[in-house]
Amino acid sequence: MNNIRTITLDLDDTLWAIHPVIKRAEARLYAWMSDNYPRITELFDPDDLLEVRSQVMAEHKDRSHDLTFLRRTILARLGAAAGYGEHYVDEAFAVFIEARNEVTLFPEARPALEALSERFSIIAVTNGNADLEKIGIRELFDDVISAAMVGAAKPARPIFDMAVKAGGASADRTLHVGDHPLYDVQGARDAGLRAVWVNRNGDNWPCEYHSPDGEVQHLGELRDLLGVS
Repeated sequence: MNNIRTITLDLDDTLWAIHPVIKRAEARLYAWMSDNYPRITELFDPDDLLEVRSQVMAEHKDRSHDLTFLRRTILARLGAAAGYGEHYVDEAFAVFIEARNEVTLFPEARPALEALSERFSIIAVTNGNADLEKIGIRELFDDVISAAMVGAAKPARPIFDMAVKAGGASADRTLHVGDHPLYDVQGARDAGLRAVWVNRNGDNWPCEYHSPDGEVQHLGELRDLLGVS
């Protein structure tokens, strides 16, 4: 990997654990709705919200890459059903997104990013809606490419193509790093990038996908793989 010039980097479950973050954000939003728009939580318990989410996703398959759109559409549907209309959606979404960006970086993440950013162009590539400014690490990235921006989510090629363009190196000199065998490794390899799998849990590689060019347990090990002190 001596010829690598750009690192494209997944965010959720690569730099922080996302599932507890989303669980906490949804719980905070539900409590906020209960306090401020109680007819919504009287009509919909948390399990009902999952059903509404499934309905919205099924109706808007062409927007599946845009999690902000889907979340706001769900909120609008809840407000309409409870007789509040859509006027509350901006405020409700703000409650959710604030909590969604209260993440705890894995211990090795910031030191690794600081070291890697001195040597490589670092491009965030995400299917989610994390706000690196709010999280406090935007200065460690040269650019951020999201699925909502591109109109396509990983593992689709367009998001990787845009990330390569943003990084300024050719695809074969661009290394994508992420935790998901399909979305990150397979998607990157299909787009002509090199790929490193972040395997925090010691899982076996699923043989139906292209093998990664390398495997690390966490981002700190990527420094050793790339010879960055």
